[in-house]
Amino acid sequence: MEIKRNGTQPSGKGPADWFTGTVRIDPLFQSPAPARAIGASVTFEPGARTAWHTHPLGQTLVVTAGCGQAQRWGGPIEPLRPGDVVWFPPGEKHWHGAAPTTALTHITIQEPLDGKVVDWLEHVSEEQYRG
Repeated sequence: MEIKRNGTQPSGKGPADWFTGTVRIDPLFQSPAPARAIGASVTFEPGARTAWHTHPLGQTLVVTAGCGQAQRWGGPIEPLRPGDVVWFPPGEKHWHGAAPTTALTHITIQEPLDGKVVDWLEHVSEEQYRG
């Protein structure tokens, strides 16, 4: 058994290449081989969001606080609330983040394939974000 104590892993800032706005990433776990799940808690300030991206093995989000939104390429913007669980299939182009006036925190879980967990694409424009 291994316990990662709260506060023992440093928070990081979401890089501007991958995010719009203020985003904090708090690592939660990285499973040892042969398991490969990786988890983090991500907090988006109002209006903050990811760039468009895909995951080679998919991604699960568990919304824990606030209100946000997510969109898959070609689909409608979907509202996110605490308790919602979102699954993005492998290769599905999508973005997620806070609502325009409300912060959002979610846990993200994904697995690497050949050492890669995400492929970052272009930023979500203001027009796309506002729908």
